Amino acid sequence: MNKELKSDFKQVCVWPACVVGETEDDHNKFEGFMYENFKVRVQYLEEIKTKPDVNQSNGTTVAGTGGRNDLFFAVHNDDVGKFAIARLQYGIRWIEDVLAQCNYSSPIYPERVFKYKCWEA
Repeated sequence: MNKELKSDFKQVCVWPACVVGETEDDHNKFEGFMYENFKVRVQYLEEIKTKPDVNQSNGTTVAGTGGRNDLFFAVHNDDVGKFAIARLQYGIRWIEDVLAQCNYSSPIYPERVFKYKCWEA
């Protein structure tokens, strides 16, 4: 089940291969880290282990893929503009880019993450 976004946090981001931890203290430290380093307010959402890639030609899973820990978090609406460029050097992506049909060729996340996107398809 997706975590509910706070009212002023609509832009969801995905940080591939990022591990924060399971405790509330870990989540608070991450949110503090983001403010200290980027001056943006964020809401920790969850971490998801990716599923294996699927070969589009025959439907089989691709050996050696999957199991990566990806972090999902939301950025405060007022901070999205100042975070838009800074995030790129860390490989942090908007969820809309991650899940766009042209980029999301293999179902590595549970279907429910599509509900995190802030635009309507």
